[in-house]
Amino acid sequence: MMRAGIGAGMGAGDGLCDDEGLARLVATIGADAVAGLAEVERLLVAYPDDARLHFLKGSLLVGAKRFVGAHLALSRAVELAPDFDLARFQLGFFELTSGEAAAAVRTWAPLEQSLAEDHWMRLFVTGLRALAEDRYAACREALTAGIAANRDNAPLNADMALIVAECEKLDGAGEGAAAADDPVSATSLLLGSARRH
Repeated sequence: MMRAGIGAGMGAGDGLCDDEGLARLVATIGADAVAGLAEVERLLVAYPDDARLHFLKGSLLVGAKRFVGAHLALSRAVELAPDFDLARFQLGFFELTSGEAAAAVRTWAPLEQSLAEDHWMRLFVTGLRALAEDRYAACREALTAGIAANRDNAPLNADMALIVAECEKLDGAGEGAAAADDPVSATSLLLGSARRH
């Protein structure tokens, strides 16, 4: 099972990169993203069906602004491991930031069915869906609750905090006023936050 994390505990006997190799890869990525991407590519030759490697590749490609490849890699991770919740969440987040809100909702649907209502990832999904509907107060509330509940992924908390800050600005002007005077789409809000991050 790969419910929330990167899925430690699965060994090479399963046709997957062993935990030690995965730990070395994560350390390499932490030190140098370019070297990390090269190492992911090398490992994918040996372990082409390891969803964790596709997820890491997709994440690195997002950071490098290579969006077509990122989408393909994240999609492949979810295809290989439909219960890999973090990969599913990140694929939906990527789709939402790319202006594909309907695709994001479809991608996230299994998370809304399988995760408890107070799980941080489900709270993030709830908040991002509210954002896509320009309900900034509801977005802020759900994302703030998700940040408080999330002890697994600090970088994701930082991304959500940027969105909360933007929602506070928009909500402060009143949701109706913001929509009437200065239309802001969920995508432009997300992309604006991502550019500043």
